[in-house]
Amino acid sequence: MMRVGVDENLAPELLVDLPPEAQIVRIPRRPSEVIDVDFWILVFARRDAKDTFDQLRGVKVVQSMMAGVDWISPWLPKDIVLCDGRGIHDVSASEWVLSATLAALKRFPRYRDLQLRQEWKGQASVTDGFLNEGGAQVGQYQVLGDDLAGKTILIVGYGSIGAAIEARMKPFGVTIVRIARCARPEDDVFGIDELHRHLPNADVVVLIVPLTQATLGLIGAAEIALMKRGALLVNAARGPVVVTEALVEALQEHRIRAALDVTDPEPLPPGHPLWSAPNCLITPHVGGSTPEFIHRAFRFGAEQVRRFMAGKELENVVTDVGY
Repeated sequence: MMRVGVDENLAPELLVDLPPEAQIVRIPRRPSEVIDVDFWILVFARRDAKDTFDQLRGVKVVQSMMAGVDWISPWLPKDIVLCDGRGIHDVSASEWVLSATLAALKRFPRYRDLQLRQEWKGQASVTDGFLNEGGAQVGQYQVLGDDLAGKTILIVGYGSIGAAIEARMKPFGVTIVRIARCARPEDDVFGIDELHRHLPNADVVVLIVPLTQATLGLIGAAEIALMKRGALLVNAARGPVVVTEALVEALQEHRIRAALDVTDPEPLPPGHPLWSAPNCLITPHVGGSTPEFIHRAFRFGAEQVRRFMAGKELENVVTDVGY
């Protein structure tokens, strides 16, 4: 009988899809004794995961339900199979990207601030820096928001979530440019080496890459300088993919806008300049956290357990490149 390790507080309803031959082992958050486990399912990024692993014996597979495994890879022995949660977050993460993009373009954070002050005031341009600029509308009306329609969206990290983002953006009449680690000409996907060529043409730059040595600091001062003035940077990847100091400087100088679900550092401490940076929408790494997510995750986890027990190849096995 194969032993499947899960968190001690996991709801029983999430385990109903596991094969009956699997023995479910409840793992305490701070185990005080050695626990035998063959297949360990980790739901969320936990700072105590390594300490817990040190108390486990017999582990052959670690299944993370997170798309990124940068919090596991550094300490997990190379002889243990690591699988990520690719595909599980497609719906929730892509919906967050679409929502954050629309909220930023329509200036919802600014108008929410005005609502809290009970001010009926459309003239948001005083603090925005991008509205009411020269154009045919001058003398006719004030520009108080922006349209998504007609925009060019650059998706950096075109995997399963990237494809889901495109599917949700397409009905708005946008142009999608796709970038991945390696070019896939048959799918109209450019390689990451062409990032600089495409940045100047993008109205919205969406980051959805894993955090690896290759993506650490991927968007720094040089990349931000290539972006259009007023372009929107959407980070749904990992905080360190963007150089925070360069981002803060660009925001304070009203060169770009940003919508962030992740930051560096994270959690973002009180008093950090990102909190007060103009044209910056921040959510506390909640893009993938919906009620439906965990059900999708454990249906996938149960299928992985069945595959392993049947001697079949596992899905989402993490390679040497970090995903």
